[in-house]
Amino acid sequence: MTHPISNLQAPTSNLPIVDAHLDIAWNKFALNRDFLESVAEKRAREGARPAHNEGSALVGLPDLIAGNVRVVFATTFVAQARPDRKEWGRTYSTPQEAHDQAMEQIAYYAALAMDPRVSLITTRGDLDRVLESPEPKVGLVILMEGADPIVEPAQTPEWFEAGVRIVGPAWSQTRYSGGTRAPGPLTDLGRALMPHLERAGMILDASHMAEQSFFDALESFGGAVIASHSNCRVFAGADPDRQLSDEMIRAIVERDGVIGAVLYGGFLKAGWDKSAKKDALTLADAAQHIQHICDLAGDARHVGIGSDFDGGFGMESVPREIDTIADLHRIGDALAAASFGDADIANILGGNWFRLLRRALP
Repeated sequence: MTHPISNLQAPTSNLPIVDAHLDIAWNKFALNRDFLESVAEKRAREGARPAHNEGSALVGLPDLIAGNVRVVFATTFVAQARPDRKEWGRTYSTPQEAHDQAMEQIAYYAALAMDPRVSLITTRGDLDRVLESPEPKVGLVILMEGADPIVEPAQTPEWFEAGVRIVGPAWSQTRYSGGTRAPGPLTDLGRALMPHLERAGMILDASHMAEQSFFDALESFGGAVIASHSNCRVFAGADPDRQLSDEMIRAIVERDGVIGAVLYGGFLKAGWDKSAKKDALTLADAAQHIQHICDLAGDARHVGIGSDFDGGFGMESVPREIDTIADLHRIGDALAAASFGDADIANILGGNWFRLLRRALP
């Protein structure tokens, strides 16, 4: 599939951007990174030894505003206790512990929303107010990454009431689903969860789901489906089962879903790892994944950005054109160089996610 080259009507830096995956609360509780601080402030404080060796920070509210990133999917993420996670800070051993830690993260998002530059998005009206605000404002859509905080499926409406609008059943294996590096189906509990998610009005996030559990879920869930932060397995570097097969991509497209391209080097380019130089990565590598999704879909309406910045890696592990999240608009330049036209670039930077949210939110 080719895209006509056209002159942009406005610089890509002026286009509203959506980032569909940021671990904002995890960074606060595990790494003591305050979302309200700028990237420069975080880097100055952490110096040459970034928090938990995660790499230099990429995300801060001032940088989001500077880059016109208007909406982000802000995660609740809690980690299951394992011997190799002793340095991760808090982990959970029971569903109730997972529940309580995730609720604490939701409370953090509510506290952030007391800042006039931040707003929680739970409805279409909230989304419109963020986009129409005369003053720069960043809207947060809460995404639960890994469903273990849902103690039992019948509890799902309580999470919707608390503000969660997207649920990803897996991270690695959970009580509900096979996941990254843990292949397998939906569990019996996972199959029971699907109709509860649909009735509550949740969006299903397929990122991190094992391929078998993904197709199991589509059989019993009829609501909106996305992959908030996943790349194409055909170009996979690290963790190929973490990425989407062509069959999975086509299935998301058939459900009119959207896939957020991840900007981590190990997921962009085969053979790249953290020992490689940042200069070995460019946004053309990201454009290749975006192009492949568009080719499978037959249009550019099913792909966006899900950077996963500060989600276990930092500035050193993303394309050389990116210093902070304020540089996300540079993806538009890479897409223009790959012959994408104005409307397609606007959709990929944000429009596709806006359209999905308007359809799926109450």
